[in-house]
This record gives sequence, C-alpha cells and structure tokens, in this order.
Amino acid sequence: MLPTQIEELFDSPPAAYTAAHFELFQRVKDALNAGQARAAEPDPSAPSGWRVNGWVKKGILLGFRMGAIVDMSIHPARQPWFDKATYPVKRISVDSGVRIVPGGSSIRDGCYLGRGVTCMPPMYINVGAWVGDGAMIDSHALVGSCAQVGARCHISAAAQIGGVLEPVGALPVVIEDDVLVGGNCGVYEGTLVKRRAVLGSGVILTRSTPVYDLARGEVLAATGDCPLVVPEGAVVVAGSRAVTKGKGQEWGLSLYTPVIVKYRDEKTDARIQLEDLLR
Repeated sequence: MLPTQIEELFDSPPAAYTAAHFELFQRVKDALNAGQARAAEPDPSAPSGWRVNGWVKKGILLGFRMGAIVDMSIHPARQPWFDKATYPVKRISVDSGVRIVPGGSSIRDGCYLGRGVTCMPPMYINVGAWVGDGAMIDSHALVGSCAQVGARCHISAAAQIGGVLEPVGALPVVIEDDVLVGGNCGVYEGTLVKRRAVLGSGVILTRSTPVYDLARGEVLAATGDCPLVVPEGAVVVAGSRAVTKGKGQEWGLSLYTPVIVKYRDEKTDARIQLEDLLR
C-alpha cells in the first residue's frame, strides 16, 4: 500500500533515488491534488476531532529530499524562479471550477482546491494544503503547507493561515467549514478553528496564546496533545489584558489577547454574509 511504501522510503533513504521512487512520490502528489490524501482529516474519535496522517507529510517531505533545484523562470530577468523540480506550480484548467483572478498569485503543486474556490491576487497556497468548495482566498493571504481550510470559508486580505509540515505528527492549522478569518489575522501552530467561527481583523492565534471567553466565562488554551481550539460559532476579536505584577503593572502595560465576545447569531450572519455576486 502507498502509506507503507512512503513510510519505508522516508525512514530508509537510498543512496540514490530511482525512477520507481519518483513514480511513488508522484502517486502521493496526485492523491493530494485530487483530495484523496490529506495531511489531516476529521476523526470523531480523536480528542480534537482531527487526525494527522503522518505518512502524507512524509510523502511531501520526500519531494523536497528528492527534487533538484531547476530554473522555473517565466523570464530570466523579470521573473526568475528557481525551485525544486518536484514542486512546480499546480496545473489548473477551466474544468476544475476554480477561479484564479489575474495578478500574480501562486499555487504549488500537491494541494487540493475544491470547486468554486476563488483566489484573489496576489495570494499563495502551499503544498499539502486542502481548500474546500466555495472558499475565498483573498489578496495577500497565505494558506501554509498542510493547512486545512473548510468549505465556504473566507480567508480575508493579508490573513496568514500557517501550515505545520514538521514534525510529521503535529496537527496542522485547521479552519473548519463556514469560518470567516478577518483581514490581517494570523492562525499558527496547529490551532483549530471550529465551524462558523468568526475571527475579527487582527486576531492572532498561537499554541501559547490563551483565549478569554467572556460569553462563557472560561479561558481556552492548548494542553498536551490537544491544540488551541476556538469553539464553533465563536466571535473572536483582538483584545488586551493588564499586566498585574512588577514593572508591567508599574508602567501600566497590557498584553495582547484574543477575546470571544459572543457566539454567532442572526445579526452576525447578516454582517459577514459574502456577496454572491462576487463569486
């Protein structure tokens, strides 16, 4: 089976890679492009509801090991590009149903884009990413390697969805269905944003950043193998909390913190509804 073959090749690198090895890697990339293999996928039995597929990450990493740097330049002076031969840009046709607006976006081979995805320039989607049907990746947005973005999400301008390629057992960033990620947000280090959540502009989420839930009176944080999880329907804004000790208190300093101010309601839905005419 493909997972076993990838595990063996990754764990026992040969002195030189053969045509059979490159064919094996191509099978991984084909599966990623088709959405048949994912770096992480829903799993109700997992504590976070998601399971990491380490063999897929190993397959992606093999591509970097195996590939030689080649000239991919559109023009040797105006647009010089030099990258691994194993990771050219993704080939997309009109039949894919993906809308790529002209203006300098880049999508790496080995990622999945569902039907109806809209890519506004310039944006970047890295290898191993999975983007669900009807999602919008706005200008200057990043979808990092192995990041999982659900259906009908809006990743707003300049938002950064960090990927987690290494270590292979670590959960990548996951944005579930119908999430709005506001402009200039950053979601990193395996954070899980559950469906229908709203991240206001400028919200930063990391494994070491606690989230203060004013609506439910609790503090959310990553623990052990469980990532930071933003609950379903949560509306998160950028906030601050006072430093209560030492010089921080003396100087009147505050630290950044994300704050859940409420959970989605009809008023929220009306404000964030995407304009169908743009799609």
